Order: sequence, then structure tokens, then C-alpha cells
Amino acid sequence: MKTRIISAAVAIVVAVVLLILHDTFIFNIAIGFLSVVALTEIFKATKMNRHPAEVYVCCAYAAVDVILPLFWMKGHLYFLSSRLYFGLFIVAMCVLLLKKHDTMKAPETFFMIGITWLITYAFQTLLLLSSRPKGGVFLLVITLCAAWLADSGAYFAGTFFGKTKLCPGISPKKTVEGLVGGVLSNGVLMLVISLVYDKMLKGEDVNYIGVFAAGMIAALLGLVGDLTASVIKRQTGIKDYGNIMPGHGGVMDRFDSVLLVAPFMYYMTTQGLILK
Repeated sequence: MKTRIISAAVAIVVAVVLLILHDTFIFNIAIGFLSVVALTEIFKATKMNRHPAEVYVCCAYAAVDVILPLFWMKGHLYFLSSRLYFGLFIVAMCVLLLKKHDTMKAPETFFMIGITWLITYAFQTLLLLSSRPKGGVFLLVITLCAAWLADSGAYFAGTFFGKTKLCPGISPKKTVEGLVGGVLSNGVLMLVISLVYDKMLKGEDVNYIGVFAAGMIAALLGLVGDLTASVIKRQTGIKDYGNIMPGHGGVMDRFDSVLLVAPFMYYMTTQGLILK
């Protein structure tokens, strides 16, 4: 417990510093670091790290995906668009498959491509949220809270009212009652956070109906992400993806729900359903 508390305290301090620096290159580097570590963790879990060249290419793509926007903001390297370097990434992976077709199967190559796209896209949306013309820090905070707080609400609801198992083969402790409690509590918590931002901190106008709905939907999406990551852990026989946060696991253990919630929250933001 002591280790978990110390790790959580350090993580909170780091998170606060990064939020303060959300409009600097340091934030891009931090997001790139998380993206690369998440990739290495899931490749290790699924034994894809036995293909080191492919892992390097995937990690290089993840790094480029957060570094290039720094140049674009300065008016440089516009010719190297996201579609171009994604295409180069696909070509590189296909060339490696052709070269190693005797030792690497096509499904492995396309699994690595798919998971790389998912993880980099999800973390990229955090950068996009932070760079919005208004409320960047608020959007980051509410997105991460939307992904993480639902689990706490579900835990308490499940502890007091849980009777019906939700998916015992994947996560034996999760219950239907906990799911309902997590969904409702997440909507309410998003409203509370928004009220503090709008009224006490004098932030931008908040779309409260949109925030409440987003909180509930995010709870469901976060659960899908969490359970999918749990399936991978069960099928590969591991307890945690890593140990970057002693007592809490790796980046994938902490950000599995964020992978689906962040893109959703970015979409809601672009539609004017979070801030008016």
C-alpha cells in the first residue's frame, strides 16, 4: 500500500506539471513517451517483441506522430503530412513482412499496425484537446477524469449493491449494478468538475447536457477499453503490462480506458458538446 501511495503521489505531481506545460513541447514529448511505452508493453505481452525491427518501426511512427506537430506549428515540414508518414509506416511494415515471411506471419504484422494506429491516435487526441483555442487544460482534465473516475463509481456501487456478475470470465469482480452506478456517477462527476471550472474558475461556457451525456457514454467506452486490455492479459498470462508505476502497473494498465475515451471526448469537443 505504501508503494502504491508513493507512486500515485509522484504521478499526480508529474500530471500537474504537465498540465501547466500543456502548450509547450514538453507535453508533446511526454505524450510521445507514454505512447511508445504503451506500445512496447503490449508488444511484450503478446510476444511481438520477438520481431525487434517491427517494434522499432512502430515506436518510430509513434514518436514522429507527436514530434511533427511541433514543426507544423512553426510552419515547417508541411510536406510531411500525417497521411504521408502513415503511408511510409505501412510500406515499411510490408517490406519487413516480405523480408521475413518465413518467420513472421501476416496477421502479426497487421496486428502490430492496428495496435500502433489505435494507441498513437488515442494519445494524439490528447494533444489535439490541449491545443484547442479555449479550455485546453479543462478538456484534458475532464477527458482523463471521464476515463478514470467511472471505475471508482462502479467499485462503490458494486460493493454495496452488486449481485449480478457482468463478465465473470474476464473480470469476476465487475457487476451489472456496478456498471449502472459507474455510468450514472460518471455523468454526475463530470457535471461537478464542469461546474467548478465554469462558475468558480470563471472558465468558458460549458454545455452541461453534453457533459452529462459524455460522462455516461465515456464510462461505457472506458469499460470496453478496460475489459479488452484485461482479455489480452488473461490470454497472455500476465498480471500487469509493466511496472513503470510500482504498485499500479504499466502505462497500458493506467491508460487502457483512455484509449477509447479520449477520441470520443475529442469528437464531442469538436461538435461543441463540451464547451459552447
